[in-house]
Amino acid sequence: MSTAARELIVASSNPGKLRELRGLLGDLAVELSGLERVPGLVLPEEGDEYAANAAAKALAVARAAGRLALADDSGLEVAGLGGAPGPRSARFGGPGRDDAGRVRALLAALAGATGEARAARFVCVVALATPQGAVVTRRGECRGRILEAPRGTSGFGYDPIFVASGTQVSFAELPEAEKSRRSHRGNAVRALLPELRRALEA
Repeated sequence: MSTAARELIVASSNPGKLRELRGLLGDLAVELSGLERVPGLVLPEEGDEYAANAAAKALAVARAAGRLALADDSGLEVAGLGGAPGPRSARFGGPGRDDAGRVRALLAALAGATGEARAARFVCVVALATPQGAVVTRRGECRGRILEAPRGTSGFGYDPIFVASGTQVSFAELPEAEKSRRSHRGNAVRALLPELRRALEA
């Protein structure tokens, strides 16, 4: 197996996401890099379908870098918001907001909501693409509920306000290994592992 075949470029510059993926792929002989490997690349504009978004990002990176590429598209779907923000989670509340700002916007949108209205799920689709244009996707999800206020300092995104079913603490309070065991991204990546191993060995 060549060095090039063992390199996997992730279509993200989010340090939290890269750290999580390194943990999930730690058993593979693979070197994980982020978007710093393809400076200047502009990722495709995202739409309303997780799988289409993930596939488009993975293909863009794989073709630009000439390497295997991994991308994910994920979102938080909240019952009391009709399934929003969904694939638009990273842009919820308007442009210019950071993670904390989006969390505040979501809590404000849910103000006064109780019971089933606070039921939610994280959804993730991961895509693996080759420079030749082959793409495979896998989906994972994690069900839970939305807290009334943030808790915890780990994780990223909406982790501080999401409690997974079967736990009493937010994703931002869970140890990283436990979060990965339960998370939408962990479930999606584990489903993709057989395809990833085959691609790395090709």
